[in-house]
Amino acid sequence: MALLSTSQLSKSFGADTVFSGVSFEIQKNDRVGLVGINGSGKTTLFKVLTGEYSADEGDIYKAKDCVTGYMEQHVCRDLHRSAYHEVLTVFSDLIELEQRLDTVNQALQGRPDLIEAGHGDINALIAEQNRLHTEFEDEGGLTYKSRARSTLLGLGFTDEQMGSPIGVLSGGQKAKLQLAKMLLSGANLLLLDEPTNHLDIAAVEWLEDFLKNYHGAYIVISHDRFFLDHVTNRTFEMEYGRLTIYKGNYSTYLSLKEEGRLTAQRVYENTTREIKRLQAMIEQQKRFNQERNYKTIASKMKVMERLQKNLVRPAAAPDTIHFSFGASQRGGNDVLMADDLALSFDKKPLFSHVNLFISRQERVFLLGPNGCGKTSLLKILLQQYEPESGSVRFGAGIDVGYYDQLQTSLTQQADGTVLDAIWNLHPTMTETQVRSALAVFLFKGDDVYKPVAALSGGERARVLLLRLMLSKANFLLLDEPTNHLDITSCEALEDALLHYDGTLLIVSHDRYLINKLADRIYYLENGTLTEYVGNYDDFLTARQEEQEQKKQQAPQTPKINRYKLRKEQEAELRRLRSQIQRTEARIEEIDSEMAQCNQDLQLPDIASDYEKAMALSARLDELHRENDSLLVRWESLSSELEEKEKAALC
Repeated sequence: MALLSTSQLSKSFGADTVFSGVSFEIQKNDRVGLVGINGSGKTTLFKVLTGEYSADEGDIYKAKDCVTGYMEQHVCRDLHRSAYHEVLTVFSDLIELEQRLDTVNQALQGRPDLIEAGHGDINALIAEQNRLHTEFEDEGGLTYKSRARSTLLGLGFTDEQMGSPIGVLSGGQKAKLQLAKMLLSGANLLLLDEPTNHLDIAAVEWLEDFLKNYHGAYIVISHDRFFLDHVTNRTFEMEYGRLTIYKGNYSTYLSLKEEGRLTAQRVYENTTREIKRLQAMIEQQKRFNQERNYKTIASKMKVMERLQKNLVRPAAAPDTIHFSFGASQRGGNDVLMADDLALSFDKKPLFSHVNLFISRQERVFLLGPNGCGKTSLLKILLQQYEPESGSVRFGAGIDVGYYDQLQTSLTQQADGTVLDAIWNLHPTMTETQVRSALAVFLFKGDDVYKPVAALSGGERARVLLLRLMLSKANFLLLDEPTNHLDITSCEALEDALLHYDGTLLIVSHDRYLINKLADRIYYLENGTLTEYVGNYDDFLTARQEEQEQKKQQAPQTPKINRYKLRKEQEAELRRLRSQIQRTEARIEEIDSEMAQCNQDLQLPDIASDYEKAMALSARLDELHRENDSLLVRWESLSSELEEKEKAALC
């Protein structure tokens, strides 16, 4: 029997229909991912299931043993309450019962004022005391405090952290606090709304392990594709107000959805062709104008009408952003050199002896647990913080673009509109140009006049990405760029970064993004920065090998980690081949442009125009210089690749 099922649920706010006809079942041990673009109705559906909102139409059926636990995006609103007392709010009915029992006990201990206040005579008080005490025991009142403490201990809280205000806890600890509340509530169906938001990678991996071993069912809303792939076996998609159910995790859902879209498109095109064929046949039969043809016409008309009645045009994909980053100038080969950086707050060291070196067109990620100093390190690079020691140098011709995860630049301009947020930075653009750029990021029509203060986190993220695109910077520093973005926007950002011809330094907890883009990873932990070559999978393998070495090897006899060495060699070879391919592509572009310039110089109208001829000659000189530089770089990279390939074979 299903834990929960729904039939034809519908919900509207005024004239806006959020969803309709939503029907599904949740069985015991179901692991469901609920996906859809921002604003598609996912959180609204959760609130209908919990009873916070009432459905306009349809029914919800719950099994007798179904206990629902709801993990919201924004909870624990009393940030001054201790972690322990926040967990105790689960037992509010027991606490109220305990208070009533305490009042009766005080009355029986000689508090005439309480008796006079309406508690009746002694016999009635004794009867009330017995009833309340029995109910308190039966409901688990004698053990609820110890259960709360042991659950928090099991989730990794210390006694000190239990007594700490919620406001000082990390994002991961707050997530564990919510899970503790749901576990103590006896929930066997969890509704998790963006549980990985603001968690570091370690906390997300802890949550993955928890859910994999959870003895119950759950539905999870998330934009973290790596997370969804690891913890779900069914996928519900909310799109155009309808819920579609797919078997499998997120990657399987993508494949099945694409197959379904192609099938629907083929059916539509084949049916349309058949209708046109029947129409032509009917017209031909009418032209013959013979009595026997009327039966044929009537028969074909019936077939055509049936096909037209059942013809369904495939739904267009929802509006998504599609954009690209481009650099206004090339910049030097050495992009960033940071030497021996150190920083402390309130005399407490955050990190020290940090060294960074980033070359042109590298995609480097900065990872580490929350609070380790990743954002502070970026702010040193941006000269917003002064390091205690060390130096930062940028290469020649480097333009820096910065994406701030806290969106502070927009917060400071909250009294303006979306149009102002772009136009104020690019006053030479026409209004049509600004509106066209905003339309690419889904701000259309009157949306451009929305106050910045009224924008959601996702909308602000899109404004900041547009600013970054228009900056034409050749070195992008991005701090958690996928936070607040829905999955389709994350994929658009990935594609833009993948084809970006500049250099990237990205702080992120998005493992899908890291796997797709990373050439190298810097890991900041306990004040120390460690470098790893490769993407997230390579990083994980290297970390696991390090841990195994620490367990298995004696410190005095270090063993060469051949697997790690091989993976590093493979990653380095991939990096060199990629740089060679990019260099060759640019050389081809220059050759093409030089050929065009030479052709243009032969044209009579340019040959007779001194200024045009000089401008073309200057451009040719510039292209020759860049070409010479690229050929030297290509030769150097090719030699390095050849040497490393030989070393890898040894």
